Amino acid sequence: MTVIVLVVATLCFRLLGAALGLARFTTWRLSAAHGLAVMLVMTASAHFVPSGVTFMPNHADMVAMVPPFVPFPALVVYLTGVLELAGAVGLVLPATRRAAGTCLALLFVLMIPANIYAALDGVTLAGEAATPLWQRVPEQVLYIGVALWAAGVIGRRSSGRAPSASSASAAR
Repeated sequence: MTVIVLVVATLCFRLLGAALGLARFTTWRLSAAHGLAVMLVMTASAHFVPSGVTFMPNHADMVAMVPPFVPFPALVVYLTGVLELAGAVGLVLPATRRAAGTCLALLFVLMIPANIYAALDGVTLAGEAATPLWQRVPEQVLYIGVALWAAGVIGRRSSGRAPSASSASAAR
């Protein structure tokens, strides 16, 4: 579901850029940053949903995903939810996009053990089995890649020009 949200949101933002000429969405990279932000708001919300809510993953489901070696699982779930929301805000602000993408990639890496634990231990989310590993690990890799690419950390095209003599001497 989260991959679908990411793809649909990115496409919608890119269409807004193409159809309406909105500068904020004129490139795939910018649209992906905003699409990932939408996905993060959705996933972060589960970290704060009360246990009685059953139509979506809730806080108790998220706590069940935390491996036993992690101390204070309820606090960790709240913290990761806050970090996801902060990352979403950071992605939509040009001044913080690069740092947010880098930090989100690191957060996604740190969340892999929870996803592995949930898949192997039979954790349920909103009454359904956690995403199987064969699907979840590639999803995490996708999120890491999108975060880094949308933030301009990877995939930047170089100008292909060698530095001029004056800029080389100025750098010394």
